[in-house]
Amino acid sequence: MAAREIKSILATDCGSTTTKSILIEWRDGRFRLIRRGEAPTTVEAPAEDVTKGVLNAVGEIEDLEGRQFLNDAKDGVLVSEDGSRGVDVYCSTSSAGGGLQMTVAGVVKSMTGESAQRAALGAGAIVMDVVASNDGRLPHEKVADIRRLRPDMILLSGGIDGGTMDHVVELAEIIRAADPKPRFGVGYKLPVIYAGNKDARKAVAEQLGETVELKIVDNLRPVLERENLSPARDTIHELFMEHVMAQAPGYAKLMEWTGLYENGKWRNVPIMPTPGAVGKLIETVAKQLGIHVMGVDIGGATTDVFSVFDSEGQPVFNRTVSANLGMSYSVSNVLASAGIDNVMRWVPFHMDEADLRNRIRNKMIRPTTIPQELEELIIEQAIAREALRLALVQHRELAVGLKGVAQERTIGDAFDQSSSGATLVDMMALDLLIGSGGVLSHAPRRCQTAHMLIDSFLPEGVTMLAVDSIFMMPHLGVLSEVHPQAATEVFDNDCLIKLGHCVAPAGPVKRGGSLAEVRMTMPDGSVKTESIDYGVMKHVPLGAGEKVKAEIVPAKGLDVGEGLGKVWTGTLEGGVVGLVLDGRGRRPFNLPEDDVKRVEKLQEWSAALNTYPERFLSLGGDR
Repeated sequence: MAAREIKSILATDCGSTTTKSILIEWRDGRFRLIRRGEAPTTVEAPAEDVTKGVLNAVGEIEDLEGRQFLNDAKDGVLVSEDGSRGVDVYCSTSSAGGGLQMTVAGVVKSMTGESAQRAALGAGAIVMDVVASNDGRLPHEKVADIRRLRPDMILLSGGIDGGTMDHVVELAEIIRAADPKPRFGVGYKLPVIYAGNKDARKAVAEQLGETVELKIVDNLRPVLERENLSPARDTIHELFMEHVMAQAPGYAKLMEWTGLYENGKWRNVPIMPTPGAVGKLIETVAKQLGIHVMGVDIGGATTDVFSVFDSEGQPVFNRTVSANLGMSYSVSNVLASAGIDNVMRWVPFHMDEADLRNRIRNKMIRPTTIPQELEELIIEQAIAREALRLALVQHRELAVGLKGVAQERTIGDAFDQSSSGATLVDMMALDLLIGSGGVLSHAPRRCQTAHMLIDSFLPEGVTMLAVDSIFMMPHLGVLSEVHPQAATEVFDNDCLIKLGHCVAPAGPVKRGGSLAEVRMTMPDGSVKTESIDYGVMKHVPLGAGEKVKAEIVPAKGLDVGEGLGKVWTGTLEGGVVGLVLDGRGRRPFNLPEDDVKRVEKLQEWSAALNTYPERFLSLGGDR
């Protein structure tokens, strides 16, 4: 079956707690989301078979549609060759059982160690540890840490091709001494990918060949000036299927279900790690539209940040996992990392510090609860701002250019882990910022989502804000491998909800006065002028799909995307929130230090965007 003949697609995402299914079909000349179903994930006892949850989630779609999507025996997804029954394609992602957990190793932590980390993160893994020759640990400590963590696989790198071999061979010796046992499966060898100096392959194989399942691929850093991550990422996906998923309960069956018929022959579609699928979609969107994109998925235990920015004229994809920042299981870690003052600064009313700490502790011990009162919601969204901000800080630190490139280097520089290349994250160049995860996707008001994204990421210039409506990005990411057209059409029409453009002048600002003037030619032909004033947030009504031709004239010394003091000309687009003009300043952004003034400002900005009910804020909180 050729791609153009595909009319019906079923995709599932097996999450740690919930399995979500979606049905996509060709309707009225384009692909659209038709139905969605979900059921508890069944990878753990008592079922211990992930396919049970898949059957239940697909069965919900079957009931709603009144059509057959499971086979006659109700023990598998029905993919037909002629399209008469079931669906044309079935694909799936998974993060059940903790997802893909990896340890990476490199000779120099800030060079090959970072490259290995980027390769693993880009493939959808959670990086549990980065082992390096210069990480400050003694050999026996490294051995103990590898044993304790029990990763699903290890990525070993180090040295440029033709360079020194001693250090990478020493790392191989440490892995052999650790002899780590995998989480899943009994009696099979742990997968280890070697992506280092090609001259050291024989020596590494002698060290590891008998104790692990060794896979040798091209060097991650063949020369100092270039990264080559694709071979390692592709191999991680391959081994994830062959070793990790094949050992997890029920995945052997699920892997047989996913696929489609092409020219009369069955073609299997590999299961992808959920974060890897989301990253794949972010990459696809950035490439097809030719824009810079950043996405964030904030969950209960972790927060993932994805980005595509240019490096030397080429788009570069990066992903980071903040494994200690989340809104339920890790909520206390957010407080510990950010500090009580940073969390409380976002609460738009006066409250006792002990009260906030107790609320956070209650959330930690009852992680599945959701806010029942507006006051609880406001506090949760204050915590979310700090979790998102800290996740962005960590992302900036890893999404960097190659360390040492085009620089004179000494032996001391080679082992200096304090300075990596400059970060690739450029908020002024960012075109699209996508939020996902419960606290963002399920906020009672979309303006709350927009407000959280603006406060935590502080976008500069002109940036489109959007939210993943029902967390379809994993499904669409794996689908993009099979049918990019269907994935992008559903992403644009059903998954992505545009909130509207945010305009924020950046640069050192003086208190008072105007930061920029926005002149807009409205849809009816009239001209409207809005001033972006210091310390003020302003909402301009502009509906979804409505666009205006605009000219933004920044004040002297400020930038809105074209350079200091230069006029920006282009199109501004609205959304379910509208156009947001943010005059609070950047580089730096500061809230008032005085508590009374801080609360006044937060309430003023909330009223401007209609973030929370005005009555609630006027009373200083429903206390």
